[in-house]
Amino acid sequence: MLAFLFDLQRDIHASLTGDIAAYAHSRDFLALLSVLPLGIVFGAIHALTPGHSKSILAAYILGSGLRPLRALLTSFVLSVTHISSAILLAVVTNSLVRHTLVGAGRAPVVEWTSRLILIGIGLWLILRAIRGGPRLHGEGIAAGFVAGLIPCPLTLFVMTLAVARGAPEAGLAFSFAMLLGVATVLGSVAVVAAFARSALVGFIDQHGLAIAQISRVFDAVAGATLTSIAVYELIR
Repeated sequence: MLAFLFDLQRDIHASLTGDIAAYAHSRDFLALLSVLPLGIVFGAIHALTPGHSKSILAAYILGSGLRPLRALLTSFVLSVTHISSAILLAVVTNSLVRHTLVGAGRAPVVEWTSRLILIGIGLWLILRAIRGGPRLHGEGIAAGFVAGLIPCPLTLFVMTLAVARGAPEAGLAFSFAMLLGVATVLGSVAVVAAFARSALVGFIDQHGLAIAQISRVFDAVAGATLTSIAVYELIR
């Protein structure tokens, strides 16, 4: 399945490259709009491949107890940050790109910052589970922002190509289309995780455990999972 997704992603990647080159030559905006749905599919397929903080998102939502709408908002913040950080790298911080990018669209400084903050969030969840502290207002949005700080490498490629061709508007259009695809996949992960937690809490509650105790257990498990994932991604 993964091989199929990677092959399909490579084909769409080549198609987008051709579409941006064609727009840069013709400046036919209607033709550009006609291929934007491909960008949405591209974003969704890209988000289905490993990465994009899906495991971090699911672990956090399972532990935090966010309701589906709040979980959806967290996933949207993650998606927007993931795409927009790539746009900023390509358009605004060309010097940063040259000095910090390694390999295919990686930004080590940003990655380390994101993962270290995620470790902090994970440790906070564990501490809250031990002490039984209150949940912070806006915590989910902050977690989504931090998890999405790593720039999307394919958005970075598209934007860099578009800027190099003198057609940044084409890159922005494709980036927005890819955002819709990425947000659809991550939003689905978030909502499923939120409903799964609610179902699990209901099931456990029927067997006599207090909701407060259940929440603290989920906090501890989510914190340990979040910290472990972030540490693994830092040292791999």
